[in-house]
Amino acid sequence: MSRPSWPGWRVHRAVALFVLGLLLFLALMIGAERAGLSRAWIGPVFLFLSVMAYAVIGIYGRTTDPDEFYVAGRRIPAFYNGMATAADWMSAASFLSLSGALYLQGFSGTASQAGGLAYVLGWTGGFCLVALLIAPRLRAMNLYTVPDFFAERFGGRWPRLIAALGAVVCSFIYVVAQIYGVGLIASRLTGVQFEIGILLGLGGVLLCSFLGGMRAVTWTQVAQYLVLLMAFLIPVSWLAYKQLGSPVAPVVYGTQLPKIAALEDQLLNSPAEEEVRAAYRRQAREYTERLRDPAEALERDRARLEERVRMLKAQGVDISLVMLARRELAALPRDEEAAVLRWTRARDEALERGAPLGGLPRHGQAYEGDPHGTPGDRATFENARLNFMALMFCLMLGTASLPHLLTRFYTTSSVAETRNSVAWSLFFIALLYLSTPALAVLVKYEVMTTLVGLPFDKLPPWIAQWSWLDSSLVSVTDMNADGVVQFGEIRLGPDVIMLTTPELGGLPYAISGLVAAGGLAAALSTADSLLLTISNALVHDSLAGTRVLAKDPSSQVVFSKFALLATAMLAAAVAAFKPAEILALVTAAFSLAASIFFAPLVLGIFWRRTSGPAVVAGMVTGAVVSLAFMVAGYAHARGWVPTAGWLRQLLVIQPVSAGVFGVPAAVVVILAMSWWARSRGPVTPAVSS
Repeated sequence: MSRPSWPGWRVHRAVALFVLGLLLFLALMIGAERAGLSRAWIGPVFLFLSVMAYAVIGIYGRTTDPDEFYVAGRRIPAFYNGMATAADWMSAASFLSLSGALYLQGFSGTASQAGGLAYVLGWTGGFCLVALLIAPRLRAMNLYTVPDFFAERFGGRWPRLIAALGAVVCSFIYVVAQIYGVGLIASRLTGVQFEIGILLGLGGVLLCSFLGGMRAVTWTQVAQYLVLLMAFLIPVSWLAYKQLGSPVAPVVYGTQLPKIAALEDQLLNSPAEEEVRAAYRRQAREYTERLRDPAEALERDRARLEERVRMLKAQGVDISLVMLARRELAALPRDEEAAVLRWTRARDEALERGAPLGGLPRHGQAYEGDPHGTPGDRATFENARLNFMALMFCLMLGTASLPHLLTRFYTTSSVAETRNSVAWSLFFIALLYLSTPALAVLVKYEVMTTLVGLPFDKLPPWIAQWSWLDSSLVSVTDMNADGVVQFGEIRLGPDVIMLTTPELGGLPYAISGLVAAGGLAAALSTADSLLLTISNALVHDSLAGTRVLAKDPSSQVVFSKFALLATAMLAAAVAAFKPAEILALVTAAFSLAASIFFAPLVLGIFWRRTSGPAVVAGMVTGAVVSLAFMVAGYAHARGWVPTAGWLRQLLVIQPVSAGVFGVPAAVVVILAMSWWARSRGPVTPAVSS
């Protein structure tokens, strides 16, 4: 007997009241700020109330029913499931980092960076694959998880176990990126250290997903989507209105592209900008000289700083100057190996920033290089185009393969509702993705016209605040010592472009609090689903059929909750080390998911001769090939592997796009082994919708 649908009028009323309350709260905070409320209070209030709102929904949706915990009772309306999927999709990467990638890399990027537009096209195109190939057919099988499909389709224990392990690995990489974003936002809102910010945000993640599973997560994500939609559209609409007189940013932002191109021409010919570039090149040469004998250079730096500390203490200067010198001494690399890594990274960064436009490509260029120029220009053009296509390929197939995303479509009441849900998901995602390129263009124009040329003693306070939090995120250094900000002296990390937009545009700080709350909502919504997917894979999929769960099926829920808690704590510990930028971690997770799951899912659905042993071998092969290429690409960047011959040709592809090798490898293995096993026994039927 099927469960009744959620009463429509009650849901609509609750959502309408939530939106009204959010608008009233925002108006109240803006009024309080104008009345004198300190910024030190505004950030924590946004953090606390937003997390508490999600926690209330999570507590209200608590359940121990396996059907409710895993698939929300299969009774979520398509409209709201589409909204929840959009929130699930608009992770910290999409909300925080995508506009930053477009700002830093332009539309199509360089030979070493694929460009922000590849993310927009790849992720959006991936939803078309989900709708056409996978989601409706998985929903028709009435399963709980993606590994359930492998158990149902191929039988045996190994297909399910390998799929569960793949789901854990992909989702863990992804969730580390989300918790990194949570820590970044929480530390900005409250002013606490990054590691403490991670713990604060982690509490919100657990309150949303620990008690109610998919049922609580779904309705929490509906609320989170409404927050992040408002947080994204208000700043970009304001910038469009401020610069062009119209708030419809996706329609009018193209007017700024010719202006940015003209400003780029001015910067390329500016003597002051050339002085900045020369200063960075000198800095790169200094690091190169240190790397000739790193042990001696490290010892020389340590002796110089120790002598400075002794002199300051002997002179009886202020204790703060002594402490500053001691911190500088403590910040030296621990040993020669650490010094080589740090100085190599610093040299490469100085070389990059010593290039025209601070190392950024021209925003509107097609691809870096020239298809009709010198051999070097032609090679650069081909490599840039190849990386753009490779990244888009991985993102499209990864979208159609991510276990936590596909599980969302198990929660609808029918196959038809699943198709409608995918359509609504695309609509809600498009509301934000159409504005993302506009935000990058408008922010770049704002930086070029308001920050460039500003005296250093008149820099806005938010730059100092972000620099104190992490100088790799925001820094402005007077490299040519002229007391005026040049474009090449401004460093904005991709993870903060969105967060700094309200202050850059002159909006009240309360809007900055809303944007941070929106970023927190995006990170929390995705982290909830990812942690749920990992815990389900560890318990429901890995322990399925064991005596422990056979005695009491409801015990799955209890075990899943404890697995979720343990995974969250481990992910927080990894995120505290800041292993990579958010977008890089997320892209790696997509490549790996495509390599493991895309070929087995599509072939298992549409080709009846696909065999279980072939699928196991294909998933393992795809994962090994993809991970090996990522490691080789990283080692190549660090100079740990040879760069001659065939390896050099392969490594023009960026490591995060490893799926271009993993997916074909998995396809070849599955096809070859399935054909080989064709005469050895009966085949399993394909899946139909």
